[in-house]
Amino acid sequence: MGLTHPFLDPVSTTKPGPKNLITDVPGVTVGQVTYQDGTHNTGVTVIKPTPDNVFQNKVPAAAHVINGFGKSTGLVQVQELGTLEPPIVLTNTFAVGTAETALVKALMADNPDIGVTTGTVNPVIMECNDGDINAIRDIFVTEADVTQALATTSTSFEEGTVGAGVGMSCYDLKGGIGSASRVINIDGKPFTMGALVLSNYGFLRDLNIYNEPVGAKLAALQDAEKAKENGSIITIIATDIPFNSRQLTRISKRASVGITRTGAFIGNGSGEIVLAFSTANRISHYPKTELTTQAAISDDKFDRYFRMTVSVVEEAILSVLTHATTVTDRKGQPRQSLRDAIDHYLTVTPDAALERLKQQLGI
Repeated sequence: MGLTHPFLDPVSTTKPGPKNLITDVPGVTVGQVTYQDGTHNTGVTVIKPTPDNVFQNKVPAAAHVINGFGKSTGLVQVQELGTLEPPIVLTNTFAVGTAETALVKALMADNPDIGVTTGTVNPVIMECNDGDINAIRDIFVTEADVTQALATTSTSFEEGTVGAGVGMSCYDLKGGIGSASRVINIDGKPFTMGALVLSNYGFLRDLNIYNEPVGAKLAALQDAEKAKENGSIITIIATDIPFNSRQLTRISKRASVGITRTGAFIGNGSGEIVLAFSTANRISHYPKTELTTQAAISDDKFDRYFRMTVSVVEEAILSVLTHATTVTDRKGQPRQSLRDAIDHYLTVTPDAALERLKQQLGI
């Protein structure tokens, strides 16, 4: 479940959906496989955009690279054609090839025409480097893990130290998977936007939550900090609002504002990549007519959707931090959760502001 704190959102007037997860967008499901044994702390997270065959009936999509220190696949075609045709797979950096092969095999099994009477398929795999916590050189994730995640997607899923997020860090605390949603009324009808993040970036001293300099306080108890920003964050935005691919590009760009509101500066070695899709309009792989008509939002009404994007991305990141649990990394060192780090700080320094923040975040 997403955050359940009293609603705190100075950016947008929109409210969370029922689960406060990306799966509040009708048809979107998420599946995960998790490994956590002290050495292998890694996994797979899959996002299915629709319950039916998305290769046969694609969805409008856009990819935006905020900082391109990453090893993702499939984004070039998304940018060129403006459509998404497979489920999205998130995993660690060295599992990208394995995940790509598994996803292609799954898509071929569902679509016997691929590579025979029609073209190939564009697998979309996105990654972050979990090598600080996970023994990444073992290339532990298998094709079977991806297949299992694809087969077990649901509208309910766990956040924090799960799936692709098991070995990730966020602001030098434990990171991972986080999600949130927002509901908006358009012409009297409800529509939803959801975000899911794979969060693995940031300096502790920079962490800011609801304008409280949490990170600076926690960092004061540390002897040293890392020298470079080598993390990443992958952001997936889903919606049933009828945006076209050009508009989804504009939405994707605003994800960076949600990321930086928590304190990030988007470092040189950080891979910040956003993929957004809308389920409102479908694009047939075998269109019956040459001319098509699609609904779209008027561009001069877009400010509230930009605000909505910033809000849902910011909260998805906070949801990572509130759900993640302390783990022991591959070197035997603890990677503290936000909850444990604040609790430790409060045993040393009483702080009413951090006590209030714990209550606001429900941790």
